[in-house]
Formats: sequence, C-alpha cells, structure tokens
Amino acid sequence: MQPPQPQNPAKSLVPIIAASTVGALFEFYDFYIFGSLATIISTKFFPAGNPTAAFLATLATFAAGMLVRPFGALFFGRLGDLIGRKYTFMVTIVLMGGATFAIGLIPAYQTIGFWAPIIVLTLRILQGLAIGGEFGGAATFVAEHSPVNKRGFLTSWITFTGGFGVAVAFGVIMATKNSMSIASWESWGWRIPFLLSSVLVIVSVIIRRNMSESPLFAKAKAEGKTSRNPLKDSFGNKENLKVVLLAIFGLTLGIGVVGYSTTFFLQSFLVKFMFVDYDQANLLLIIGVTCGAPLYMFFGWLSDRVGKKPILMMGPFLGIVGFRPVFDQIYQTVDLQKKVENKSAMRVDVKRQSLPNKEYLTLTTTQHFYTDGTVLAEVKKQTPGITNPEISRVIKISQPDELKLVLLVFLLVIVVAMAHGASAAYLVELFPLKIRYTSMSLPYHIGFGIFGGMAPVISAYLIAKANMNHSPDYYLAGLNYAIILMSISLVIGILYLRENNEELPAPIKNPAKKNRLKRMLGFVWILLGLIFAYLGIVELGIPKMATGKPDDLIFGIIVVIVLTPIITIGLVTFGKYALQGEYDDKG
Repeated sequence: MQPPQPQNPAKSLVPIIAASTVGALFEFYDFYIFGSLATIISTKFFPAGNPTAAFLATLATFAAGMLVRPFGALFFGRLGDLIGRKYTFMVTIVLMGGATFAIGLIPAYQTIGFWAPIIVLTLRILQGLAIGGEFGGAATFVAEHSPVNKRGFLTSWITFTGGFGVAVAFGVIMATKNSMSIASWESWGWRIPFLLSSVLVIVSVIIRRNMSESPLFAKAKAEGKTSRNPLKDSFGNKENLKVVLLAIFGLTLGIGVVGYSTTFFLQSFLVKFMFVDYDQANLLLIIGVTCGAPLYMFFGWLSDRVGKKPILMMGPFLGIVGFRPVFDQIYQTVDLQKKVENKSAMRVDVKRQSLPNKEYLTLTTTQHFYTDGTVLAEVKKQTPGITNPEISRVIKISQPDELKLVLLVFLLVIVVAMAHGASAAYLVELFPLKIRYTSMSLPYHIGFGIFGGMAPVISAYLIAKANMNHSPDYYLAGLNYAIILMSISLVIGILYLRENNEELPAPIKNPAKKNRLKRMLGFVWILLGLIFAYLGIVELGIPKMATGKPDDLIFGIIVVIVLTPIITIGLVTFGKYALQGEYDDKG
C-alpha cells in the first residue's frame, strides 16, 4: 500500500524550499571563500617555517572539513531520524554558519600564538560535521513535504542553490577586495566575507524557526513507527546496507566526481596549469555556472515525467564521453603556442626591493602581447646568489576566448545538472522513511565529500605525473580519476539501480538473463576493489607519504587510511552481495 502523500499547495512550499536551500548555498559559500582565501589565511594563522604549523595549515585548508562529513552525516542523520527533521536542521545551519563567522574573528598567530591554527582546524571540523547533516536534512525535508510527482523538480532547487552559493561567494570576495586598498584587504578586509555569513545565519534561523515538521515523519512518529536505533537499522541491517552500497557505487560516486571535476578542478586547471588570471578564470566560471543553473530545475522537472534513473545515468555517460574533448578545447583556447605574438609591443619593467638581510630582490616583469588580444605577464624574482630565479606567469585571455570558455563551461554544467538535478529526490525515495535521513546522508557525503572532494587534488597529481613523464596530452591526465569512477558508477547504476516509485518499484519482466549478468559481474567488482587497494596503497599513497612534505603526507594518509579502504571494502562487499544474488530483480 502506498504511503500517504502530502498535499501542500505550491505557495506553502515556498518557505520550505527557501529554508532548505539556504543550507546548500551556505555549504558552497563556505567552501569557496575558505579555498579562495587559503593563502591569506595561512599567513595570518600559521607561522612560516614551522613544519607542524604547515601540517595543520594543509589539514585545515584541505582535508578536515571534507573528511568529517560522513561522521556528520551519521551523527545528524541519527538525530534527524530520532527527534525530527526540523530541529536537527536548525542545529546544522547554526553550527555551520557560526563556525564560518567565527573564522573571521580569530586573532592572528602573532597575537595568540599556536592557538590560532588549533582554533582554525577545530572550526573547520565543526563546519564539516554540520555540512554532513545538512544535505540529507534538506533533501528529506523538501521531499517529505512534496507530492511524489513533483519531488524531482522541488528537490532540484537544493542542488541549484549550491552553484548559486559559489557565485555569491565570488561576488562578495571581489566586491570587498575592490572596495579597498591591497594593504587593507590583506590586513583585515579578507575577514569580511566570513563575517557576512552572519547575515545568512540570521535569515536561515528566522526561516527555519517557523517551519513545520515533515508531515510524513510527524505521522510516523505519532504512530510509533520511527526507528529507535537509526544507525543499527541503516547499517547493521543487511537489507538496508545493500541499498547503501548501491547508492554509493551506483550513484553518488559518479555524480560526486562529475560535480567537483567541473567546478573546483576546472578552476584549478585554469589557474594552476593554464596560468589564466585568477579573477578572470573565476568570473568566467561564475558566468558559465550561472547561465547553466536553471538546468538543474529543468532536469529535476523532466525526471518527474520520464523517470529519475535515465536522467541520472545520462550525466555520468556524457561526462565519460565529453570531458576529454571539452577540456582539450579549453586547453587549446588558452594555449599560447596557438597564438601569434606581437614582439614589437613587448614591455619589460625592472624593480628592486630591499630585503631585511641588506640584500635586494629584483622583480623583472615582462609583458607579451598577442595579436588576438591575449596578454602574458611573466614575473621573475631574483636575489643575489640564486641561479634559478622564481618565475610566475599570468595569462589574460582575449574577449573572444572568454566567450568560448564560457560556452565550454556551460556545456560542462549541462552534464552536472543532469547528474545532480534529480539526485536528491532519488536518494530520498531509495530508503524507508524511518531511517531515511541517516541512510541517504552517508552515501551522499562519501560520494561527494570524500571521492568528489578528492577529485581536484588527485587530478592535479595525475597531471603533474603525466607532465614529468612527457605525455603529449598530460593536461588531460587529471580526468582519468573522474572517468574511471564515473564508468564504475554508470555500469552499476544501469544494471543494479531501479526506477523509484516511492517504496514500490514496478516489477521487471523476464529478469533471468539480467540477473545472471549481475551475478557474474560480482567477480569484476571484487577484482576492482583489490586493484584499487594496490593502486591506492602501493602506487599512490605510500610514495606520497615518503616525501615527508606536509601536503604530500596528508594526501598520502587520506588515500591509504580513508579513500582506499572505503572503495576496496565497499566494492568487495558489493561484489559479494551481487554474487549471492542479493541484487537480483524479481519478476
């Protein structure tokens, strides 16, 4: 029998959606401003030349907020299934926003010493925990207020708002930076984007305070049908654990790397590997993402009509076949080898700066102008006795190339929107109401927070390695990580996932042949899990840890201790269940 469905009029859903989506906006706002201001933060809270501080700096800026997300999913998911969606939802937004605001208030290292990096790290952990409980609560809350035939569209607003959060963060940073001198910005102005998060907190609390509890959860609680132990029922129960594994490897693994590869890795690709001007690269990304943002709602709406699974599977498929051509076009568009330099217009400017040791630093800025309007600025920093001076490059591309890059970013956003638009609704419907918050939060944050969050770092490592090996298309090597995971997710998703119709999927006709294939592939998933164990530990993790550098050490530890065990144990267990026929379709 189909569970009773809420019949909320469209107008009454507006504050519910607003209350839920503001958390997604906050999540990406926080991620973006912390990442963008990481260089300034490291100079304010971490002493130079201190290995321990460097380790904490790397951990705080890169790993902490990401690694604790699954723990936040478990903790707040359990609360959401025990006491309700509304109150848990209030706690996560206050904790997340409060931690972001507090970072803007921390005194500098020169004032409070080693407490500064400790406090930053603690706040990053609190942010990660809160984010871990935010998406599951948002998706569950909106879905349980929505009619079943509109869940795809209404929950798509959550994923849409995430992209909007990046645009807001970029706008706040640029507006603040351009409103003051460089000295003021580096001294205290960088704190303003963090402090302005208080506005989001206040608005969020006001909106969420007046929310009503999810009608489906309230009814289940009144009838005594909620879970007494959501963690045990979610992960100690074999039947539900099978679905959790399926959600990770058939869905969130693929769409997680799709999302991060087309936003944060793309930013790194443009700035660090193509040397595009930081502000210009970010502006192009924001324009492309903003133009494509309505597609999240479109594909959510479409999923309510044609089914969620086809739309969700099309996203990773297009990523597999389209990522390399699109990124190659991005590279070719910026590549100076394809442009003609106007050598007569070249300018050279030499400046000298005194250093504390009575020596001097020579800054030589050489500007190269190209016929299409592109400008390359090379800055060489030379001190006496240094034979290999530091050289930095910044490229400002021409207006026609800007338009081309915006179009290419827009094409990538189409892939992201297809993969993400209906994901919240599908995950909600995949699990029973009494453990929905807990069960869906963990797969989401393993797929997005762990595997997706690692995409920019692993991709950068793969590019650097391919470049050292003189691979002609080294710049595309960073996509291999995402393409491999998308391929696994696509195959598992197509074969093992079923279209959701609340808790009652339609029967499949003549499933015997498909079931035999699904069982046989169990060996493949087990073998893949073992291969990932070898690659993660022997080829990637241990070599990075052996360098002793803080960045490499943390990278290696995460790969060996977190990433490799999750994918190895998960795939082996999933393969075992597949071999046993646990995922067989019923006729």
